[in-house]
Amino acid sequence: MWQSSPPGSIYDYIRIASFSIGPDGLIEQWSRRAAGLFGMASDEVVGKDPVEAFMPAELRPDAHRRVGEILDGKEWTGLVPFRIPGENAVRGLAEIYVMPSETETGERAALCIVVDVRALRRIETDLAASQAIFGQSPFGFVLFGTDFTVVRANKRFATVFGGEADDHRGRTVEDYLTRPEADRLAGTLRRVLETGDAVTDLQLVGTPPGSTGRRHWSMNLYRVHSGSGRPVGIAGLATDVTQRHIAAREAASARRNLALLNEASARIGNSLDLETTARELLDVAVPGFCDLASVDLYQGLLTGEEASPGSWGGRGHESGAGSAELRRVAHASAVSDALPGVIPGARTGEAAEADGGTGPPALGSVHRYPFHSPCAVALRTGRVEDVPGAERGFVHSTLAVPMVAHDVVVGLVQFSRTKGSEPFGERDRALATELAARAAVCIDNARLYRREHERALILQRSLLPPGDPEAAGLDIACRYLPGNTATEVGGDWFDVIELPGHRTALVVGDVMGRGLRAAVAMGELRTAVRTLALLDLEPAEVLSALDEVARGLGTPGGGERSDGFGGGGGAQWPSRAAHKSREADLSEVYLATCVYAVYDPVTRRCTFANAGHLPPVVAEPGEAAALLDVPPGMPLGVGGEPFEEVEVELKEGSLLALYTDGLVESRDHPLDEGLDAFRQALAEPSQPLEEVCDHVLTTLDTRHGEDDIALLMARIQGLAPNAVGDWRLPRELRSVSRARELARVQLTAWGLDELVDTTELLVSELVTNALRYGEGEIRLRLLRDRTLVCEVWDAGLVQPRRRRARDTDEGGRGLQLVGLLSAAWGSRRTPRGKTVWFELALPDGEPAAELSVEQLLSMY
Repeated sequence: MWQSSPPGSIYDYIRIASFSIGPDGLIEQWSRRAAGLFGMASDEVVGKDPVEAFMPAELRPDAHRRVGEILDGKEWTGLVPFRIPGENAVRGLAEIYVMPSETETGERAALCIVVDVRALRRIETDLAASQAIFGQSPFGFVLFGTDFTVVRANKRFATVFGGEADDHRGRTVEDYLTRPEADRLAGTLRRVLETGDAVTDLQLVGTPPGSTGRRHWSMNLYRVHSGSGRPVGIAGLATDVTQRHIAAREAASARRNLALLNEASARIGNSLDLETTARELLDVAVPGFCDLASVDLYQGLLTGEEASPGSWGGRGHESGAGSAELRRVAHASAVSDALPGVIPGARTGEAAEADGGTGPPALGSVHRYPFHSPCAVALRTGRVEDVPGAERGFVHSTLAVPMVAHDVVVGLVQFSRTKGSEPFGERDRALATELAARAAVCIDNARLYRREHERALILQRSLLPPGDPEAAGLDIACRYLPGNTATEVGGDWFDVIELPGHRTALVVGDVMGRGLRAAVAMGELRTAVRTLALLDLEPAEVLSALDEVARGLGTPGGGERSDGFGGGGGAQWPSRAAHKSREADLSEVYLATCVYAVYDPVTRRCTFANAGHLPPVVAEPGEAAALLDVPPGMPLGVGGEPFEEVEVELKEGSLLALYTDGLVESRDHPLDEGLDAFRQALAEPSQPLEEVCDHVLTTLDTRHGEDDIALLMARIQGLAPNAVGDWRLPRELRSVSRARELARVQLTAWGLDELVDTTELLVSELVTNALRYGEGEIRLRLLRDRTLVCEVWDAGLVQPRRRRARDTDEGGRGLQLVGLLSAAWGSRRTPRGKTVWFELALPDGEPAAELSVEQLLSMY
């Protein structure tokens, strides 16, 4: 099939067919279009009566008459219904034009042209609809030809772009849009024509003739075909979406602002560090909100000075507010070609001189804003100020936003946008204020935290033993590592307490909770441990008494705990619901773990008691380090359970380690792995103790900063046998002289002749008291180490009591004499009685001080 007419010919849409009738009234020729219209092939109809073949029975008589007239030479045009073969009762309607003809022999015949009426009606409807769309549509409608020129446009399109609808015929897209937009539309038209794929919501931007405002259009494009399926052009429907675009831009701005606020809530204030919080603010603001930003904080706030809010810029303090010293703590830039110092406030010439300088402050520098500058006004009034003069440089819009927390201005943040970005609007000013306020609250919290952290740290350091303490029979080294600056002060502590008889108490504890309250609780518990240790109680008794102390700390006034705390007795809280959070806080802070050990250098035996703490570690010479099997017990403050004791004899040169959980536990590894690594780090305990401590801290992961770390290590060095004198005396009067003689001989052997007289006198007094007031066998023991210690043991349970004798009393002054002549004295209970002891300082080469008259008279 071929044609010379252009695509879109009317014959592509109208169904036309033809056939001929011979002189005998029968069908003589049958076209293919007729076969398609009537649904019958030529072999089915040629040689048949057309009336009988196609027309309904009731119309056949009149039809035969008409055919006869046509064969008589009359032309006829009319509508003829016909049966559609194979469709039962369905009828078609055809418009037939019958033209009489003659055969070669001169006989009458007829040529029939048939048009399907239904196709004509569809064309009429389509034309009416097309005219309605083009003429009545409220949208701009345009039809492009295959050469991309305008074939037809409606009145709405002409209203927007001027002139009449017919004036637009032959125009191209360059006549309506700028070059970039026109090229984009032309490329889209070409793609639609080639592929047939429709394009919806193509966004175009332009300026209509006679208008200065930019308009936005949404255009839908689709390919138009002829009835035969040939492309004849592209139809376009354009809608003005300028208002929708503005609304969408405002909605996007609102969503962006909301997203920025959500991001600010999540990212600002996580570190509790002033400088880090300032940087977090800029990380959120740049480039999401502005191109450049900087943060200045008051110098007094950074140095921790307890100044009044006015000196920080508080409202109503005109003299200092806004002109006090500030430090630039952070800046950020999203402009790749900006100089390092070019940040908000980066102005030159008159603008810079208005702020009292030649350029912006450098990061970390301390500066002042002139009193009448916009930045100083913002600090003084607490309101956002526009910084003028910024348009002279590449920055064209700057906001100076005070950082206000609890009605106190803590600093200033400046947001700037460069040329090419939209200037700040009212919505932006509100967002800037909100961002600065959120950061200000976090900075103020960080300031308060820093102040409390420093105080707690000072308190905690003051409560720990200074340097490496000394003890008889022990070489001691200790380490204390606080958590990082982002971690609150913990309640870890350790202590070394000298006990009578050259014994030593080793203590390591950890108060659960953090902050100043934990540090205070730690100090109270450490003081209680020292007090209880000086009573020379057994380790289990010390922990039991300490448990009562801890339980008292967790209640108002330090009294008995209420039922809400698991204790019995005591008054109930006035309102348990009102104080529920306080009860939970107290119960957490005042729970503690502790391990208490007492070491006797004479026997090299160490007695342990544990209150929920990690077990001690012992590394004996030539053997791997091991955890001591000490029953853990319940933490201090829980109550209700007794503590058990474990006595262990330690070999000479063994290494004993007490520690807190920060040494062996972190988020990166479980506790068991940390304990294994700790034991492996003690593989060579024979090294100098300081080196062993350093090796442990270097080997283990102690830099995580999640918790404080306390490490107390002691190397066992028992007293030499020749440094101990131990005798048992019968219960008889001659034991007094025997005791003096033994003491004199022993001191002479030790080369302590200067202490012989004093020691004889005091030993005589203690043995005499043991005979007079004690029971059972008497035991005398002398210990020489850093001092000289004398102990007198007996089976009596009555503790000696120092009293003032009357003038007429012949005795009762023995203990007063012991107190005056000794460096220290006391008594303690033993499992089978008591021990009374005194201590004398070893001679240093200078003569001993004699008792004054007042001291001698004090005994009378």
